[in-house]
Amino acid sequence: MAIQWFPGHMHVTRKAIAERVKTGIDVVIELLDARLPGSSANPLLAELTAGKPALKLLNKQDLADTERTALWLAHYNSLPATRAIALDASEPAPAARLIAACRDLAPLRGGMVKPLRVLICGIPNVGKSTLINTLMGKRATKTGDEAGITRIEQCLVLANDVYLFDTPGMLWPKVLVPESGYLLAASGAIGRNAYDEQEVAFELLAVLQPVYAERIESRYRLSAVAAMPTEDLLDAIGRQRGLVRSGARIDLQKVAEVVLNDFRATALGRITLETPVQFAGWLAAAEAEEAARLARKAERGAR
Repeated sequence: MAIQWFPGHMHVTRKAIAERVKTGIDVVIELLDARLPGSSANPLLAELTAGKPALKLLNKQDLADTERTALWLAHYNSLPATRAIALDASEPAPAARLIAACRDLAPLRGGMVKPLRVLICGIPNVGKSTLINTLMGKRATKTGDEAGITRIEQCLVLANDVYLFDTPGMLWPKVLVPESGYLLAASGAIGRNAYDEQEVAFELLAVLQPVYAERIESRYRLSAVAAMPTEDLLDAIGRQRGLVRSGARIDLQKVAEVVLNDFRATALGRITLETPVQFAGWLAAAEAEEAARLARKAERGAR
């Protein structure tokens, strides 16, 4: 199942970002989920802001695997005109670090004559509103754990010569990488009505098993998790938690809810679901499949 979610207000957001870039933006801040940095990076945003210096903020670092976060920071910091910082959006004073990084990326901007203009973007439910409220030292935007809370653009004064343009969270029309769709759903970035929780929980466990088997064993009091077929793992979790219907059938919907809630609440510990190399492999495979699909479509059209 391909997971897609692009509500109508996101078309408005896309247009707003395109117009804002045209009127003059010096640095683009993209807020990423540190648990899935590659999957939470918006390819449409890269298209809309091409050529602009970029600051990648790996948010929710307190929920992510520290070793894998280091890999992602090294990856992004190796790219041209790009800086990367890991943070927790609720940390007391991130403004100084963000402003310094933006000034480094746009050294010719600053002062009242040429104020630094920064656009901040990110997928839904990545913590952008919480970060902005922390930056401003007050409740500047509405926050919540439901995707798609922010709906309007706003301009905030981050410093005397630094203007921050906030935009609503935006996904992209087609999630090309299937793995990314599942991980985005698992993280809460996609609205609940757009996916099957049982399927997402299955895919999440399949990603976790090779790397975090011990965490699963500890949480659900199981053994030999790494070698267990994922279908059997779902059943084992259900039996261990007593999620059994009449006829000794496992309530897979309840199991899925438990697994997803445990992941989102960090009950399984600090986890990162992908590495730069792993995501690059997923992306290459998805692009090859998409190219093949387009070729087949063109061939049918030529007949």
